[in-house]
Order: sequence, then C-alpha cells, then structure tokens
Amino acid sequence: MLEGIIMSEYFKKRKAKKQEIVQQVKEDKAKRKQRKQEIAAMPEADRKAAIVSDKQLRKEQKQQRKEELRSLSRKERRAAKKEAKRYKKIKNRPIRIAGWSVVGAVVLFAVVTVGPTVSSILGNMTGKHITIDTTNEEAVKAREAADVIAEEISDEGLVLLKNENNSLPLADKKINVFGSTAFGFKYAGGGSGASDLSRAVNLFDALNNAGIEYNKELYDYYAGLPELEEATGKGETGAVQVVKGMLGGDDEESGEPAVTADALAQAKEFSDNAMIIIQSDAVEASDVSADQLQLTDDMRALIEKVASNFSNVTIIVNAGNTFELGFVEEFPSIQSVLWVGTPGPFGTNSLAKVLSGEVNPSGRITDTYVYDLESSPASENFGDYKYENLDKAYLNYEEGIYVGYRFYETYYQGNEEGYKQAVQYPFGSGLSYTTFDWNVVSQQLNSESIELKVEVKNTGEVAGKDVVQVYYSAPYTPGGIEKSAINLATFAKTKSLNPGESETLTITYDTRDMASYDMANESYVLEKGTYEIKLGKNVHDIDRSLSYELPEEIVYNSDADTGTEYKNRFTQSENELTVLSRNDWEGTYPSDQDNSKVASDLVIERVQGHEFNNDVDMPITGADNGLKLEDLKGLDYDDAKWDKFLDQLTVDQMIDYVSDAAYHTTAIEEHGIPNTVLLDGPAGLNFFFKKFEAGAYPTEIVIASTWNKDLAYKMGESIGKEAKAYGVHGWYAPALNIHRSPLGGRNFEYMSEDPVLNGMIGGSMSKGAGDQGITVFMKHFIMNEQETNARSGILVWSNEQAMRELHLRPFEMTVKEAGVTGAMSSFTYIDGKWANPELLNGMLRDEWGFEGVVSSDAVFGFMEPQIAITSGNDLMLDILSVTKNKEQLQEAYDKHPEAVAVGLRNSMHNSLYATLKTYIFN
Repeated sequence: MLEGIIMSEYFKKRKAKKQEIVQQVKEDKAKRKQRKQEIAAMPEADRKAAIVSDKQLRKEQKQQRKEELRSLSRKERRAAKKEAKRYKKIKNRPIRIAGWSVVGAVVLFAVVTVGPTVSSILGNMTGKHITIDTTNEEAVKAREAADVIAEEISDEGLVLLKNENNSLPLADKKINVFGSTAFGFKYAGGGSGASDLSRAVNLFDALNNAGIEYNKELYDYYAGLPELEEATGKGETGAVQVVKGMLGGDDEESGEPAVTADALAQAKEFSDNAMIIIQSDAVEASDVSADQLQLTDDMRALIEKVASNFSNVTIIVNAGNTFELGFVEEFPSIQSVLWVGTPGPFGTNSLAKVLSGEVNPSGRITDTYVYDLESSPASENFGDYKYENLDKAYLNYEEGIYVGYRFYETYYQGNEEGYKQAVQYPFGSGLSYTTFDWNVVSQQLNSESIELKVEVKNTGEVAGKDVVQVYYSAPYTPGGIEKSAINLATFAKTKSLNPGESETLTITYDTRDMASYDMANESYVLEKGTYEIKLGKNVHDIDRSLSYELPEEIVYNSDADTGTEYKNRFTQSENELTVLSRNDWEGTYPSDQDNSKVASDLVIERVQGHEFNNDVDMPITGADNGLKLEDLKGLDYDDAKWDKFLDQLTVDQMIDYVSDAAYHTTAIEEHGIPNTVLLDGPAGLNFFFKKFEAGAYPTEIVIASTWNKDLAYKMGESIGKEAKAYGVHGWYAPALNIHRSPLGGRNFEYMSEDPVLNGMIGGSMSKGAGDQGITVFMKHFIMNEQETNARSGILVWSNEQAMRELHLRPFEMTVKEAGVTGAMSSFTYIDGKWANPELLNGMLRDEWGFEGVVSSDAVFGFMEPQIAITSGNDLMLDILSVTKNKEQLQEAYDKHPEAVAVGLRNSMHNSLYATLKTYIFN
C-alpha cells in the first residue's frame, strides 16, 4: 500500500514537471517567433545588427549556463542536465512523432492490406526474394581474406593525437583498464552502415593477443557490477537500429560506475599505466546532441580520479563523431590520446598492437577537432526547421564553402592566438613513434599540372609510414569569388620505411583543380596571381611552401572530360540566403534566427509541381526482335542495337521492373534479363532486415583516416570478391557525403569534412569493387548530412559554388576516376525538387558523363515513381508500397503516355546497361 502511494506521488510529480517543461517550451517558442517578427520588420542595417547582437547574447547565456552548472554539486548538476535533456526532448518531439508515424505506417499498412501486397511487403522485409550463399568454399575464403584487410585498415586508421614523453608504446606492457566503456566497445555505427560483428574481438582478448597484461582484479571488479549487465548489448538488424534512432532513445543516462578506494589502491600496485575509453553512440535516422560528444559528469569524475593517481594515463577515443577533447589538457598525467573511431570487429587488435608497439600508428584525423563543437558556422543551421505554410522541413547551408577547416583556417588567418584557442587538433593531424624528413627532389608547376617528387626518409628508430599532405592557397580578392585560405589538393602515403630508409613519392594533380566556381559568369576560374603549394603534416602545420605564379587568368567554360558547357543549375528556387563571406564575417555570419519560415509561392510550386514532357515520340513497345540482353554485351551505351532491344519491352514489364527494386531487381526471362541482388553497406555487405555472416570492415571514417588509397582499393576489391562468392551484384556504397557538422548522425558512415579526401578514398573503394564486376551505388546524391527530418523530405538550400566545390565534388571524382555505373539519390529536395532532373540528368549524366543506374534511397510517401522515372531516378528502393507504385505509374501513363513511356524506357536502358557490366555476363 505504502509503495503504491509513493509511486503514485512520484508519477504525479513527474507529470507536473513534464507539464511545466511543456509550458516553458511553448512560451520560449512564442518568444522566438515574436522576436523573429520584430527583426523581420526592421530596416536591413538594423536587422543585421540585431541578428549579431542576439547571437552574441545567446553565446553569453550559454557560457553563463556552463558556469552555473560548474558551481552546482554533482547531484544538482546531474539533475539540471537531466531536466535540460527533457526540455530538449519535448522541444524536438515532432521529430520523434515523425519516427513513430513511420513505424506505425508499416504496421498499419501490413494489417489493412490483403492479398499479394502483404506477401510482397513480407517478402521484401524477410529477404525471401534475395538468394545468397554465404556458406560455399569461395565465400568462406572471401570472408577470411576480408578479415585480414579489415584489420590492416584498422591498423593504419588509428590516429595518435598526443604522446608526451614517448609514453606509448607501453614500456612495461602492463595496464589498468578503467571504466565500463571497455566492456561495451563500439566497433561500428548503426543502420545500413552497420556490419557483421559476430567475429568481433573482445578488448581484453586483444590485449592478451598483443602480449599486454591487463589488471584482472580490476577487470573482475567491473565485470561484477550490476551496471555492466547489459553493457555489451545484443546484435540488431539495421532496421531495428534505425527505428530506435527515430524514436529518440531514453531519457535516462546510464552513468559511469564509480571506482572504489580499494580497487584504486590495488590498481596502483599493479601498474602506473591506466587507460580510459570515451565513447559516443550514433545510428542512422538520428542525429547526436552536443552533450553526447562531451564528457558526462560521471566520466569526468572517473578521469579526475584516475589522472590524480596515475602518472601515465591514455585516453582512447572510441567514437565516429568528433568529440570535445579539451579536458585532456587539464590533467598533466594524461600523456597520450589515441583515436580509434569505430574501427570494425578487429579494431581492438589494432589498438592493442599500437599500445604494445607492434604497430606504429600512421593514421590522420579527417575532421577538425575544436574546443567548442558548436563554434562552426554550420552549427547555426542544424536541427529542426519547419515551414509554416508547407508540410516540409528545410535547412539553410548559409556557411557556404566554409565547412570544417575551411572556416577555421580562413577565419583565424593572421590570428594564431585565436586559432589556438579554437582548434585543438587541426584536420590531418596524427603522430608516429618515429620521425620523418621531407625533401622536394623536383617540382614541375605549370598551367596544366602540378607535379612534386618528395623524398621521405625515416629518421627515427622504428619502422613506420608517413603521409605527405599537399594543400594550396589561391589568390583572393576581397569581395570577389569566395575562397578558403587553404584547400587540400591531394596526398600520398609511403610504404613502411625502416629506420634510415627513404622513398620518393611522385605527387601530381591538375592545375585546374585549384579553380573556383564563379557563379556570376557560370564558369570555373583560376585568377592570376601567386598560388602557394604547401606540403603539410596537417592543414595548419606546413612543412614547406612552393610558389607558382599564374600571369593571366584562366577561365574554364566547359567540363574537361565531356565538353559540356558549365551553367548554374540550382538557382530556380530564388531562396534568399545570406551566405557567409570572408569579406564580411560579422555581417554574413549565419543565424537560424534569420530564417524565413514562410515558403514562397515559387518554393511551394516547385515542391508540389512536376512537368511531364509530352513533346516526345511514343516509343515502340512489345516488338519481337529476338534479342537477349547478352547480345548487347560490350556495346556502347548509345549503340543503335539498344533501341532494338528496348523496343521489345512492354509498358507493364517496365513498370513492374522499376517499381519492385528494393535490394534486388526482377528477372524478365523472355528477354534474358536476370534478377540481381543489391545489398548495403559501407562497412561490409549486409541486408537491412536480416543478419547473415559476412566480411566486416571499419566504418568509413576510419577507412579515410588511413589516408591510403591503395588500401581503400583493396577493401573495395575484397567486397567485390565476396559479393561474387555470395551471388550479390550491387553494393549500396560508398557513402560520400561530408561531415558538415559534428552532430551528423551518420558521420561514422561518411569519411570526412573534406570533399577531396572523400573523393580519393571513395573513388578508390569504388574502383576496387567495380573491377570485380559489381554495380557500385555511390550515395547519397546529394546533401544528406543531417538525419533530423530527412525521411520526411527535407528542402536543402545552398548556393551553386558551395554545392559544386564541396557537396558534388566527391561524387564527380568518383564518377570520373572509378567509372561507377550506379548511384543512390538522397531523400533531399535539391533546389526545391526531389529527384531533381538538373542534378540527375544535367549534372550527373550530361556534365560528368555518368552512364548507369540511379536508385532511390528507401522510399517514403513523398517519393513518387512517376516523378522519379521522368527525372532521372530509375529504380524505387521500396519495401512497402510496390503495388501503389505500379498503380501510380499506370495512372501517370494513362494521362501522359509519351512522357512516362520514354521515362520508363530510359530507366530500363540505364538499369540494364549497369547490369550488363556486372560479372553475371563475364
């Protein structure tokens, strides 16, 4: 009875507190709306001043809150943080409701629908239509080979960020492992980027494997704690992980168990070496918050206790998102910091080998590590923004080209003290157990190409690999074309060099790669002046600079490979953006307080409207020309024989083929068209709804942190061989989107904040798989850098220069360098259009010369097949509404027969051309 009364009172208080927070959210929302209206009514000059003033006020309030938290007791601080989390959760409730609605729609659709539709849904979700054999001898050998390459990648992808007094490798090979995190090591992220972890190596087994003795009494202490009962969790399918992400997780913070005085005393007797793993969790369909990338109070308390009792403390960063690491400078005993990311099932082996000295770390970070994760301009427009008069979310990329290091290196140019206060570890940072000297043996700098021969010599005492990073700084005219103060041009990695050994690297890139896009004149431009070619240990630590003088401006009006004339392709929206300019940092710095929540009539028209091109000839269908698909093997995409073959297809056959294309395509036996199997994912083959044994690799951020193109090729090649052994024909990977913000939920699945690094690593992975006869679906094309609202169709606004130089660049490089025959479009409305034809046909096919198939991402309600196939998106990756898709296409065909028939024919041409390139026809 008493217990019931107590519980009743508890829930009453909880409900009252919730109502109080809900009311506060409403009041704050009303105040923000009123302030926006006040600002909108101001003259232009006053409006800008008010935005700057409000932004400064928010910064001061944020700092004040931090100081207030520090003054509280630990118990009070935890309660305050918990309340702040509840506030944020209630504020962002529409996001989670959207997630619930997706799940509900799946269940409801399956319940109320009868007949073949239910069968189709269940077939798609259970994978009954997908036949793969993972048990044959070739498959087993392919998996074994994959495991070797996966560990090789994690060996090279781990990054040593700090190593005071050469504290690593460990001298006495004994270590105390503190914290529950060691029992729940993060091998991968969640969702379609997840991988098979059935062979994952336990951290403590890995330490044993490397000959490192860990404190077993300390291990037993942690293993016996009730808090660790669920620490390791159980494997889940990507679908389950995504649903969890959409639902927003739990209010409660599990906390880090305290270590007792007795356990601490025993550990001090065992060794003076201590290790603590800090982590963050990320999954597709959910972004992370800034506080998830900072130490919890409990973890800080543990670090404080360990750091005050041990002289050699190592921090392991086990996270796919950039973490705030400023705390490592507060404790002198934190001698070393080792970033492992989410390194795959054998990443623990790599970590142990680096600790022991068996492996010399050679990775470099792929993001800028700053003291304040929300100090970048992109963070000002990241989150939940909805139109008031349109059932859509939107996102303004007002930072323009100034993403990641491009902002920090440009904003703080000439202000080294300010830079050091903002940036802890610059992009490209990474240390080694040895030292290297560089010598530029020769240089050829001209208007066609930049070529450097760099001799790299190991001047230390142990073998190791080095990375030569090449950057450039282009001349900038204030008020002219926007330019970052520095940009990555290319890079090269040495082989393993023994002490005293040298290797000469030949590093080249096209001079026109340094051109900037001029929106005013719709062309790329190399402005005359001095170009500084910089060899860097990272983006900020430049070893030496070479000057190249360009006497006259060079204008590029057309694509170098296709000859297609450049033009601005994404300006139809007329969306008013204030894009960040280095010519006026203060006046143009982004603020979401300046966002217009009212969609213009033009925006609404673009979102809701679609033009069918009826001014085309009705193609022939159902002809009897006696051709099989194999008869076209080796023919060019535009060979006349394709027309004869495509004439044979009926409208019904084409509708069926493009509609039912989730993780497979269907056979049309009378024309010799085979079925194909198409699977995720970027860290190893997986099926979204069903687990199976497969090779598993580090996530893409770790692959990129190797800075090793040859190793990326080997990974793609290995996945290609494994796919062939299983009977898989297409690979939904690699993911080439950039890290626009540290808060991106899929940052572990993407490679870096830099488009060139993404393009070089992604292109190499794609080439490796493509050379095995696999259709590589590079994704997500384009601007899928936020998970919040993504699956409801988010409108992303940017300008042409930023889109071309950052967001399109890795895809362009992959098309041209790897010759991919597949792409996956994103959920995003680009320039107001989902499946934007200027993107899929104008840019991808016409300008870049792509020949192949475009699949949608997983289909949601706003993705209509008749729009897709008449805009350049060929296949619908749909598990729920195949029958509905067919009906929509048939209705569209009845109204617009010529336009839809031509669209279907083009989609079949694109899809079958890609299929014909696979190993099926070898």
